[in-house]
Amino acid sequence: MNNLHIQPKGFSNIIANLGIKDDRDDFIAVVSQVPASISAMFTQSRFAGPSVTLSREVAKRDTARGIVVIARNANVATGPQGLANAEEVRSGIARAVGVDPQELVIASTGVIGRQYPMEKIRAFMSDVPALHVADFQRCASAIMTTDTRTKHAARKVGDACLVGIAKGVGMIEPNMATLLTFFFTDAKIAPETLDALFRRVIDKTFNALSIDTDTSTSDSAAILANGLAGEVDLAEFEQALYDIALSLVRMIASDGEGASKALEVQVTGARDDAQAKRVAKAIVNSPLVKTAVHGADPNWGRVAMAIGKCEAEQDIDPDKVRIVFGETEAYPRQLDEAGLQAVKGYLQGNEVLISVDLNIAQGRFTVYGCDLSEGYIRINADYTT
Repeated sequence: MNNLHIQPKGFSNIIANLGIKDDRDDFIAVVSQVPASISAMFTQSRFAGPSVTLSREVAKRDTARGIVVIARNANVATGPQGLANAEEVRSGIARAVGVDPQELVIASTGVIGRQYPMEKIRAFMSDVPALHVADFQRCASAIMTTDTRTKHAARKVGDACLVGIAKGVGMIEPNMATLLTFFFTDAKIAPETLDALFRRVIDKTFNALSIDTDTSTSDSAAILANGLAGEVDLAEFEQALYDIALSLVRMIASDGEGASKALEVQVTGARDDAQAKRVAKAIVNSPLVKTAVHGADPNWGRVAMAIGKCEAEQDIDPDKVRIVFGETEAYPRQLDEAGLQAVKGYLQGNEVLISVDLNIAQGRFTVYGCDLSEGYIRINADYTT
């Protein structure tokens, strides 16, 4: 899936180092040579930044021309000046690439409460480099903050190509959106169709992800489909989009701040999918579950605790619940010493699956996350310093 040679037609980019924090690339603009169908989703945070405010208006259109991202500065809680700066950045890049500012999604990610370094950005915008054929791998690298590796995936869908990039390893529990993730395709898909399938995919992938229960102020997800490769089978395209999105989610989970293990929680037998998601999120978000996974402690009671704190779910009967680590049932079967050692050994791996069957009905949902380590505390204790 991570075929770097898969390249949708008609997308160009600018990648640069604005000098926001160090000498690493921290700016991208990806532009379609023709108007592209767009779907986008954003954070529900009450502290959403100016980039989200501006981009929500773009998402109301049927088409757009591209995205602009500044990494390592969130431009959140920066007042009227922050909004004016975001507008200036978007207008400057739009002028340089020859599009209307209203056709560009803008996104920012990084430290909250700091204004853009506008002197540096204005110096860059006074002599913006020419567009080049899009290098999505390098784009994925440029939008990173505390990520340790790039998140990039691609595949063919009929005659079309589909590419996805993402960033994010902390302050992640998306709510109707996700960290930063962008998809680009040359498939021809009507805007309303694209919007419906994109939302379905996001709900089952990025909205099923949690690193630390914290919803970012800057979450943005968007897809651009410029149609240059013609029509595709929509079911095949949606499956491809799901596969790429899930691949990116797994990359994020395994790269969670300080993480040593990826954690997957599958809940089945729920009243409906929504209940399954609530229970699964309660488990993957539990600090006690996450630390037990980190320490390879076979304390399955922490999973039972996490299920139990879903007190509004009155139809959950503890006597009917089944808890499994990998392939080892931990409850209701009582684990002997050999069973505890089997679970302990399983938890020492790099990927951990916890399965819960509520035995109520047919609802199911899977969520993705990671363990909680001393590394997470250190990264975030020193984040602005």
